[in-house]
Amino acid sequence: MKLSVIIPVLNEAKNLSRLIPFIFENGSHSVVEVIMVDGGSVDNSVETAKKLGAKVLHSPQKCRATQMNLGARASKGEVFYFVHADTLPVATFVSDIEAALEEGYMAGCYRYRFDSGRKILKINAYFTRFDRLMCRGGDQTLFILKEVFEDVGGYDEKYTIMEDYDFLIRLRRKYAFKIIPKNILVSARKYDHNSWLRVQLSNLTVFMMFYMKRSPEKMKKTYQNLLDYR
Repeated sequence: MKLSVIIPVLNEAKNLSRLIPFIFENGSHSVVEVIMVDGGSVDNSVETAKKLGAKVLHSPQKCRATQMNLGARASKGEVFYFVHADTLPVATFVSDIEAALEEGYMAGCYRYRFDSGRKILKINAYFTRFDRLMCRGGDQTLFILKEVFEDVGGYDEKYTIMEDYDFLIRLRRKYAFKIIPKNILVSARKYDHNSWLRVQLSNLTVFMMFYMKRSPEKMKKTYQNLLDYR
């Protein structure tokens, strides 16, 4: 298996200094490249990624969908693994993905846990084991065969928010999806800057707007107004 790890980034130098070495150290011979796609960072994310051996691409706009599509087009692997910079996969990610592919799953993700001891966040994380759209998200990472990604049409770049949900809906209409029963580590920084209730209400509001087919611009503006985050 030739695996391309694609990381959409905006001002993530500190997290990249942990994530990129981890991927290379645990990637065995399967990880053929780590591609960092920058959305206009003003910190030293680009320099950090280059120093650590990642291939760096510059997105024409600050949009995860655009960044991830750009990374996919430049990839040479037969399997893509999309990872957010503020998450940390499990050390067995290569063998986990290989096992899922052998089982006939052409795409999938992980459960997660937060890098926090707060009980309420442990409850949040518990629900990521269930096979429901509301329990999914880009923070759980995503592996997918290149041919499947292309068949589905990649990420819809009109979605400057909720791009993962739109993609998963289209993907799961045609392909089996595996939720690997292991927990990756996800940053709780969003909850550190806002109350738990504020984050939950913001997520629910935007999720409902998504199902009501509100415009991506309106969803993004609403989310930014509701949360103090990045």
